[in-house]
Amino acid sequence: MNLKENLLSVLSGEKVDFTPVVSVTQLAITEAMDKTGASWPEAHSDPEKMAKLGSSLYELAGLECARIPFCLTIEAEAMGAQVDLGGRDKPPQVSSSPFSSADDIDIPDDFLDSGRIPTVLKAVEILKENYDDLPIIVGITGPFTLTGHLIGVENMVRLLKTDPDEIEDAVENSLDACMDYVEALSEVEPDVICVAEPTASPELIDPLQFKSIAKPKLEDLAGFINEKKVLHICGSTQNIIHDMASIGYDGISVEEKVDIVKAKEEIERSSSQSVGGKCLPTTGSCSSVILGNISTSQTLFTGSVEDVKDEVKKALDDGIDILAPSCGLAPLSPIANIKAMVEARNEYYDI
Repeated sequence: MNLKENLLSVLSGEKVDFTPVVSVTQLAITEAMDKTGASWPEAHSDPEKMAKLGSSLYELAGLECARIPFCLTIEAEAMGAQVDLGGRDKPPQVSSSPFSSADDIDIPDDFLDSGRIPTVLKAVEILKENYDDLPIIVGITGPFTLTGHLIGVENMVRLLKTDPDEIEDAVENSLDACMDYVEALSEVEPDVICVAEPTASPELIDPLQFKSIAKPKLEDLAGFINEKKVLHICGSTQNIIHDMASIGYDGISVEEKVDIVKAKEEIERSSSQSVGGKCLPTTGSCSSVILGNISTSQTLFTGSVEDVKDEVKKALDDGIDILAPSCGLAPLSPIANIKAMVEARNEYYDI
C-alpha cells in the first residue's frame, strides 16, 4: 500500500479504495516525545528531532503521513518577531510583534536563512531520505494570520474597523514573505503544503472581510504553490465553505463544527450555479475534497477509543474524503486515540 500515492490521488480528485488517515495540522504529542526522545522545545530547532517527532505518529500509531513543523511562528520569527518556544506541552507563540503598520513590514534580505526556516527545510530533506512512500506534509502560515503576528492581532482587528485599506496592504506585504518561503520549500519537495489561516476564521473576522481581504491573497498564494495544497481554517467555517473551496486549493481542512454533508451539497450547488458550471475562473472548478472533522478539543484529546471510532465512522458515512484531526492535536492527547482513527478506518473498509 503506497500511502503517498493514496493521499495524492484523493487530492487530485481521483477515486481510491480507502480513505487516507493523516494530519495536515500540528501532530506532536507528549507520549510520542517520550517514546522517540524528540521533545519540545528542542524539536522546534533541531532538524533531526523535528523529523523524528514529525513522523512519530506514523511509527507509533500508523498515521499515514509525516507532518512538520509544530507551530505557526516560523515565518514571523524569521521576519523579526520575538517567539517564546514554549515547553514540553506548550507550543511556540509570538511574544512580541516587530512592526506597527503595513508600511513597516519588510522582508529581511536573509529571511530564508533566519530563525528556524533552515531547520524546516533540512527536516524535509531528512524525512524524504528516510521514507519513500510516506507523504511529507509541511504547514505554513497564511498571509492574513502572518500579518496578525507581524503587527499584533489586536492592532490588526482595530485597523480592520478603522483602516481596512492598511490591512490589505499589510497582507500583501506578508504574502510576499509566504511566497518566498514556498519557493524555498519547493526546492526540497514536500508532497503537500498546508496553508493555515486561523485568524481568518468567521469567529474572528466577518465573512465579508474574509472574502474581500483574506481570500484574494490566498488565491495568489494557491497559484504560487506547485505541490498539492490544502487550506485549513479553524472554527465554524460553514458559512465560508464555498469561498474556501473556490480559492484554488486541492483540499480544504475543517473542524468538527462543519456539517460535511451540507458542506458538500453547498459546494456542488454553488459550482453548478456558476457560469459554465465553473466555480472559479482561474482554476475552473471548486475543490470538493474535504479533510479533517475529527474533534481535537474533545474526542481525540479526552474521548475514549470507542468515542474516536464512532466519530470516524460517522465522518466516513458523511462522505469525508480524508480523515484527519480537525485542528492541531493537543500535546496531551493519547496515542491510543490516534491509533483508533486508523483502526476505525480499517474496520470501516474491512482491511
